[in-house]
Amino acid sequence: MIAVKNIVKKYEMLAALDDLSLDVADNEIFGLLGPNGAGKTTLIHILATLIKPTSGTATVNGYDILSQPSQVRSTIGIVFQAPSSDDMLTGYENLKLHSLLYGVDSEVREKRISEVLELVGLTDRKDHQVKKYSGGMRRRLEIARGLIHKPKVIFLDEPTLGLDPASREVMWGYIDRLVKEEMITIILTTHYMEEADYLCNRVGIIDKGKIIALDSPSRLKESLGGEIIRLIPKKSNAGATMEKGSINQKDYINYIREAMRQCQFVKKIEFDNEDERTIMIYVDDASRGLPKILRILNSLAIEVESVDFKSPTLNDVFLSFTGKHITADEDHPEGGFVERYAKYDNRK
Repeated sequence: MIAVKNIVKKYEMLAALDDLSLDVADNEIFGLLGPNGAGKTTLIHILATLIKPTSGTATVNGYDILSQPSQVRSTIGIVFQAPSSDDMLTGYENLKLHSLLYGVDSEVREKRISEVLELVGLTDRKDHQVKKYSGGMRRRLEIARGLIHKPKVIFLDEPTLGLDPASREVMWGYIDRLVKEEMITIILTTHYMEEADYLCNRVGIIDKGKIIALDSPSRLKESLGGEIIRLIPKKSNAGATMEKGSINQKDYINYIREAMRQCQFVKKIEFDNEDERTIMIYVDDASRGLPKILRILNSLAIEVESVDFKSPTLNDVFLSFTGKHITADEDHPEGGFVERYAKYDNRK
């Protein structure tokens, strides 16, 4: 349904997208997972023909984004991060206006409005002004509006941004339902790991304009091993020595790796780059392996301040591939400034 081929997008000296390629199947929920500034919104804007790539191209439902932009627009729906429905109009009036703009045939217009209102659970509130809607209701109306013309593809750019956890879960249910009932393809951008894990058939982890990992959520988590043990050594031992500079982080982790060589159940050992005292050990079975690990550390005179273990999450996958947690990159053009760059690009 979507084929992205070597897309590059540069703003002056910064690359928002860096030779990015991917394919999205028909009737798939594909998640673009990454921090603000990673390139997610830029890619959505390019696929929706709102901005042009510096190089490369893509097809959406068989139409080329550069040579056939009108055909692309006729086959897609899009829900932006910022609400764009008219507050003074009712939910029904917003949908009717949008259906007129998209040329939905008058014979099916009312039926289609009723269908999408039912799909997003707003039938009872259709005659209320949008300014009286909750945040979750507004987001659901935005999705209904994006569906009114029966698109083949819908782009959901941070669909649950700003919603409380309960409203977010309700929204997930509606998104999951519309894929089954409308038989459409969704590209969803998010930095909520649990959202991508729950909804997406596949996710592409994007960082600084590049896809650095792509697979189903379950396979990405399996790639790390069975479970993760997080250890924080006491400052009174090797950790303190490392902090004083007599042994660097690389030597310290190699020192521990060498000691763990006898443990075949240990898959990988690394530091948490955002807290260099924290050691992350990827193992097959934490409950069985932890006692042996603690005995080895004790033999090295490394006392442990705290320890816990858990099954891998997509956040752990992101951390493993990027060396950092999923946070905004303020120096990147998407870090709050993509609209300004896009306007500059369009003027050119």
